[in-house]
Amino acid sequence: MTYNFALIGAAGYVAPRHMKAIQDTGNHLIAALDNNDSVGIIDSYFPEAAFFVEYERFDRHLEKTKREGTPLHYLSVCSPNYLHDAHIRFGLRHGMDVICEKPLVLNPWNLDALEEIAAETGQSVFNILQLRLHPNVQALRQRVRAAPADTKYDVDLTYITARGHWYYASWKGAEDKSGGIATNIGVHFYDMLQWIFGAVQQNTVHIHTHDRAAGFLEFESARVRWFLSINADTLPEEVKATGGRTFRALTIEGEDFEFSGGFTDLHTQSYQAVLDGKGFPLQSARPAIEIVHDIRHQQPAGLTGDYHPLAKLTLAPHPFQR
Repeated sequence: MTYNFALIGAAGYVAPRHMKAIQDTGNHLIAALDNNDSVGIIDSYFPEAAFFVEYERFDRHLEKTKREGTPLHYLSVCSPNYLHDAHIRFGLRHGMDVICEKPLVLNPWNLDALEEIAAETGQSVFNILQLRLHPNVQALRQRVRAAPADTKYDVDLTYITARGHWYYASWKGAEDKSGGIATNIGVHFYDMLQWIFGAVQQNTVHIHTHDRAAGFLEFESARVRWFLSINADTLPEEVKATGGRTFRALTIEGEDFEFSGGFTDLHTQSYQAVLDGKGFPLQSARPAIEIVHDIRHQQPAGLTGDYHPLAKLTLAPHPFQR
């Protein structure tokens, strides 16, 4: 069967991955919405798709499309984090199942409300949790599950993805819209960690500023020191020397765990899983949403206890105040 999709957030960074996934799974994009009209990327996938910059006209078009006999099966949500909740509701009330980027929502209680609306409408919500589909991540999870029950791994997670000053002028730089550093660039890593190592037992934040965050998470099977940053000054010297802007590292018992490669088709695989009835449902998102919510609302403890080595780096002043 061929399915018809609508998409919200067509001008966003991640939208092309969703368009490609819709195309690669043999389906159609009927209509797309974004208040930014820089969406020429659509021509690479679905040049015939209707496009709107106004929510009301997009809504009317979907209603007209259905009344004229063209069914709408799925809504893909690629909008800013703080709008996911409203846009998921929109899709459910239009009789569509929804595939949403992470974070699914910013607060745990939003999941409860969405679950009620999904039940009322008879529709489903699926989250893109693509790291769960990475072969190396799946193999690690199997290895951890096969270990003796009392095994506790020591893990360091480091993720630095340098961002320019534009970041602070965008919705991503506003904590009430993005959820802050830990939510915006870290939520998929937290989901991966809890999926591999089990439920959270301790969540401590050491630093949490405009450009970095660091803390300690204890899971059933791991003690994790983590560091996230968007400041290029925190990149390793060898990365700076090559002009690199991103550094990702996960060490387990001092050994590097490689999961940087293999990202190319994970969104397509995520879509295919949904279409096959094997997608990650709404409640799959809860553990990571609870982790980032707790991180966001903690008072940082400072450099005490077991903290990530990079947490000691000198903090930079905010380059741009909103």
